Amino acid sequence: MALFVAAPIAIAVFVNPVYMFATLSAFCLLSVFLIRLTGDYHWKSLVSGWGEVRWGRMAVFCVFVAVAAFLVMAATKPGFMPNVSPERLRLLALLWVLYPLLSALPQEVIFRVLFFHRYGALFGSERSARLTNAAIFSLAHMMYWSPVVAVMTFVGGWIFADVYMKRGFPAAWLIHGLAGNILFTMGMGEFFWSGNVVRPF
Repeated sequence: MALFVAAPIAIAVFVNPVYMFATLSAFCLLSVFLIRLTGDYHWKSLVSGWGEVRWGRMAVFCVFVAVAAFLVMAATKPGFMPNVSPERLRLLALLWVLYPLLSALPQEVIFRVLFFHRYGALFGSERSARLTNAAIFSLAHMMYWSPVVAVMTFVGGWIFADVYMKRGFPAAWLIHGLAGNILFTMGMGEFFWSGNVVRPF
């Protein structure tokens, strides 16, 4: 409750959004400590298991995310079209490299590895564990103060948790990284960029 509920609420209310990555990094380090404290975790699973990735399903998922993002942008920004200027493409190229490493990776360590390894046994079924995981993943994005972000991260959290439990960490990290990159590519950075955060108070 302290780590996955109270902390995200406190961050959303009190922490300046410009410190988002510093906060994420601190929580990732704390998560590694707690995983080690729990014991019996096979760290090699963070880099092994790429054979479990279902590339066809991954491609279908990417198309689904792109279509969903376009529909959201079209509904919220009439006349929207993705920006494909050279400057924008250069920025996106950098983003596609950095986002999976600096954002998706620590998030997966916190919300999938730590959650399921240390706290998964608290739940009576895998379904209830996935549902809770999706809810806290959505809550962790409360700092954006956006119902669009809340819904999308809940759905994403459910999918990432399901992939993690069935296919392992590499597959969950990959699908998370791709989802984030596609959302930014489709123009949804204004929803997920800390610089645009406006608190409702």
